[in-house]
Amino acid sequence: MSRLILFNKPFGVLCQFRDKDGRPVLGDYLRQPDIYPAGRLDHDSEGLLLLTDDGVLQARIADPRWKLPKTYWVQVEGDITDDALARLSRGVTLNDGPTLPAEARRLVAPDLWERHPPIRYRAAIPTSWIAVTVREGRNRQVRRMTAAVGFPTLRLVRVEIGPWSVAGLAPGEWREIEVSLDDLPGPRRAAPPTERPPSHSRDAGKKGNHPVRVRNDDRPVRPQETDRRISRENPDAPSAPRRPHRSPSPRPSGPPRSPTPSSRKARGS
Repeated sequence: MSRLILFNKPFGVLCQFRDKDGRPVLGDYLRQPDIYPAGRLDHDSEGLLLLTDDGVLQARIADPRWKLPKTYWVQVEGDITDDALARLSRGVTLNDGPTLPAEARRLVAPDLWERHPPIRYRAAIPTSWIAVTVREGRNRQVRRMTAAVGFPTLRLVRVEIGPWSVAGLAPGEWREIEVSLDDLPGPRRAAPPTERPPSHSRDAGKKGNHPVRVRNDDRPVRPQETDRRISRENPDAPSAPRRPHRSPSPRPSGPPRSPTPSSRKARGS
C-alpha cells in the first residue's frame, strides 16, 4: 500500500513548498516531510491536489499515458451553448495541437465555498457552469479549451482525479489515505512464471525417423532400447533380428618372423 494525501488547494496557492517572493505555497498548509505533488494545479485554480511520498504512485497519477480522468467544474463567461459543448466533446484544436475528446455537460451552479478574492461580477454578462472531464495534462488546458469555443473561464475547480474526490474538504484542508497501485490504470505486477515443459518434449519426434519415447521417470529412451523393453514386457512378441556374431580373426601361431634386410633398412636399424 502507498500513502496518498488529498488536499483542497485554495485559490492563489502555488504548487510548490517554497517561494522566494513570499507567495502562498503548499508548505503553508502541509508539514509532512518528503511528499511531492502528483501533477499540478495552476495558482489561479482551486480544488483537488494529490501528494505522495511514493515515486511510482506519483508517476502513475501524473503521467498522461495512463489517461487518469480529471473532472473540473468550470464557471464560464456567457450562457454556454449546445454547439460549444459538442465541440468540447469532440476535441478542439489549440496552438499545441488538437485535444483528445472530452466529456462536457451543463451543470447547475454548485454549492461551493467562497473564493477569495471572488470573480469579477458583471450585471450585463451572464455566467454558466459546466463539468469538463479530460484525460490529458497540458498546461492550462481546460481554460484554453473553453476560450477556443468562445466561453472564457472565470473560475475553475478540480473536483475529481480518478477515483478520488475533494468532497468533504474545505479549502486548505487535507486527509491521508492508503492506496494500491493495482487499483490504478497502468502496468500490473508481474505474474509468477509458468513452469516450462521438459526440454526433451520440445524435440520429441524430430530426430531422424524414430520418435523419442519417455520413461516413467521422464528420462528419454533411445530407439535401440525400445526392442529390449518390449521383449521384457511381452515375452511372446517377436524380437527384432539380431546381427550375426563375428568372432575375431585368429592370430597366426609360431615364432615371430625375423625382419627382412629391406625392412631393417627402412627402419634404420
